[in-house]
Amino acid sequence: MLKGFETLHLLERGLKADIIRKEVIANNIANVDVPGFKRSEVAFEVQLKRAIELQKKIEEEPPLKTIHPEHIAKKRAPDLKQIKPKVFIDYLSTMRNDGNNVDIEDEVMKLTRTQLHYSLLADRIAGKFSEWNQFIRMA
Repeated sequence: MLKGFETLHLLERGLKADIIRKEVIANNIANVDVPGFKRSEVAFEVQLKRAIELQKKIEEEPPLKTIHPEHIAKKRAPDLKQIKPKVFIDYLSTMRNDGNNVDIEDEVMKLTRTQLHYSLLADRIAGKFSEWNQFIRMA
């Protein structure tokens, strides 16, 4: 399960992913009228969810017994620090006859959702520090 510092680290990575996502969305919006422009997206949360689920599954499985250390490779939990936001371009869809696939309403909605998500993560980080501060004062 996730520990305090690991949780804080993941919250920080979520903030960084949201910053990248805001930049990508802003670029999409800026190019809404450019013929042939293809919008970009950021993938992060799905990769993170898969890695956490795999980590839980590996922790719950009983360990394999081996006679020699090189007989069977141990399953290793993925390193959550290695998961990074990835930007990809959507080449498959088209919104208009000129080949541009940016839907301004959808992009503005995604920008608003990203800003709310960013605020939520920032508040959660502030709450974590507040908890630690209270704990330190009690000691």
